[in-house]
Amino acid sequence: MDQIIVFVTLFVALSLFVWGKLRHDLVAIICLMILVFSGIVPPEEAFLGFANPAVVTVAMILVVSFGLQKSGLIDFIGNWVMKLGDNPTLQIGALCVIVCFASAFMNNVGALAVLMPVAISVAKKSGTSPSVILMPIAFSSLLGGMITLIGTPPNILISNIRKTSLGEPFKMFDFAPVGLGVAFIGLLFIVFIGWRLIPKRIGNSDDKEKFNINDYITEVRLTEDSKIVKKPLSDIHELTEGDIIVLNLVRSRHLIHAPSLNMILQEGDILTLEASSEDLKTFVENSKTQLVGKSEEKEDVVGGENISTIEAVVMADALISNQTAASLNLRKRYGVNLLAISRQGKKIRKRIDHVKFQVGDVLLLQGDTDKWTDLLQNLGCLPLADRGFNIGEPRKIILAVGIFLLALALIIFDLTQVQIAFSLAALLMVITKIIPLKEIYTNIDWPVIILLGAFLPIGTAMETSGGAETIANQILKFGSSLPNWGILALVLVVTMFLSDVINNAATVLLMAPVAIGLAIGLDCSPDPFLIAVAVGGSCAFLTPIGHQSNTLVMGPGGYKFTDYWRMGLPLEIIILVVSIPLILFFWPL
Repeated sequence: MDQIIVFVTLFVALSLFVWGKLRHDLVAIICLMILVFSGIVPPEEAFLGFANPAVVTVAMILVVSFGLQKSGLIDFIGNWVMKLGDNPTLQIGALCVIVCFASAFMNNVGALAVLMPVAISVAKKSGTSPSVILMPIAFSSLLGGMITLIGTPPNILISNIRKTSLGEPFKMFDFAPVGLGVAFIGLLFIVFIGWRLIPKRIGNSDDKEKFNINDYITEVRLTEDSKIVKKPLSDIHELTEGDIIVLNLVRSRHLIHAPSLNMILQEGDILTLEASSEDLKTFVENSKTQLVGKSEEKEDVVGGENISTIEAVVMADALISNQTAASLNLRKRYGVNLLAISRQGKKIRKRIDHVKFQVGDVLLLQGDTDKWTDLLQNLGCLPLADRGFNIGEPRKIILAVGIFLLALALIIFDLTQVQIAFSLAALLMVITKIIPLKEIYTNIDWPVIILLGAFLPIGTAMETSGGAETIANQILKFGSSLPNWGILALVLVVTMFLSDVINNAATVLLMAPVAIGLAIGLDCSPDPFLIAVAVGGSCAFLTPIGHQSNTLVMGPGGYKFTDYWRMGLPLEIIILVVSIPLILFFWPL
C-alpha cells in the first residue's frame, strides 16, 4: 500500500509539473503533504529536507554567484566580446565558451542573464537575428553546469545522494572528466552547426530601436485634440505607413472585440493596438492620441527629462509572473507605467493591464531612469540591450574572484565541506560590500530551495517504501536482453526525457534512487549510474519549459515551442553517444 501511495503521488507530481499551471515549489509541497497525511513521511521528518546540506549549498552558491555578477566580472568579459567582428560563428563561439565556463562555477541562469544583453547588442551591431545567438548561449549554460559539483543543483543533489548511499560524496571536479568532454563536443556542434538549424524569428535590428520586437500590444486613448475623433476607425491607416491592427475598442468601460472599421471613434475611446514600436511611435505622433500608460497628472510631467522607457524580459519565478499590472498596482506601488507587451506567437485579446505576465514576455516600461536597476530587480525582469555595461570597480572584481577562489581551495584541499566553504564566501562578500545587505535574500531562487527541501523526503519515501527497487526491477526485466552499458544508456535517455518536461532537480531526485537500485540489481558500481543521471538532468534541450535558461530566451529570441528540438534533438543524441563511453572509461561498471 505504501508503494501504491508513493507511485500515485509521483504521478500527481509529474502531471502537475507537465501541466505547468502550478509553480514547481507548490507541486513539491502538495506531494509532501500527501505523503505526510498518508503516514508515509512522519510529521516530525516532513521538513528535514530543508536542513539538508545540499539545500544549504544551493542557496549559498546562488548568493556567491550573484556576488560575482555584482562585481562586474562577467560584464567586463562581455565588454570584450562587443569588440569582436561581424562573423556570427566567431560571435556565437566566444559567447558560448564564456557562458559555458561561467556556468561551471556560478548559477547558470545568472551567467546567462548577465550575458543576454551582450548577445542582443552583438546581434544588433552585426545585423544578425538575436534568435541565432540566444538559444546557443542558453544551451551552453546547461553544458557548463555539467563540469563541476557547483555548476548546477542536480550535481549537488547527486553528490549528497552518493554520500547517503556510499558514505562519500562526489568531490568538486569528479564530474569534470565526463562533463568537460560532453561540453567540448556539445560546444563544437552548437558553434559550427547547431545555430544554423535555428529559424530567424526576428528580423535584423534597426539602429533606432533598442531591440527589434514585433507585435507590440499597447493601448492609446483618444483625446479632444486627436485627429481621428468623430472619424471612422478605418482612417487610422492614413496616419501611418506602418502596420497597425486594432484588436479591441474600450468605450464607457465596455470592451468591443474586433470592432468594425466603419465604427465612428469618440473622445475617450481606448484602442488596443498591435504594432511594432516604430509604427506605434509614428501613429501616436501623427494621430495626437495618448498612450494609456503615459502620465495624466501634471505632477508626473514635471521632471519628464528623467523619465525613460526600457525593454525588459520577465525572468523565471519573477515577482510579477502570473500577475497582471492591475493586480500588482504597478504604477502606484513601483512608479512604473506598462506601455506594451510583446508575446511572440500570441495575440492578446484583452486590455493589457489585465494580461497575466508570463516568463519570457518582453515589456515596454516607463519610469524614473535613476531607479531602473532596483525596480527591475524587484520586479524580476532583465533589461534588454543598450543598458550599457556595469564594468564595476577593479578592486571589487579582484576581491570577488579572490573570495570565490578561497572557497574553491577550501573544498579542493578538503579543508571543509562545500556548504561551509560557500557560506563563508557569501559572508565575506557581504562584509566586503560586494553584495549589498538588502540584496542577499532577494537573489536566492526560493522556489528552487522550497522544491529541494520538500522533494527530498519524497525521494527518501521512494526508497523506504521499496518503490525505487520495484521500478528498478521492472526496468531490468524490460531490458533483460540489454548489456549493462545498454541499461546505463537507458537511464540516461529516461533522465533526459524527464528533464525536458519537469524541473531538473526534481528529475534527479526521482531518478537517483532508481539508478542506485539498478546498479545493485546488476551488481555494478552505482557511480556510473549516478553520473548518467547527473548528465541527463542537465540535458533539457528539447523544450522551453525544461530549464529556466531555455524559458528566459524564449521571448527575446521570438522562439516557438517547437524551435528547441531543431538544435536540441541532435545535441541530445550527440551527448548520448559521447557521454556513455566517457562514463564507462572514467567510472567503470
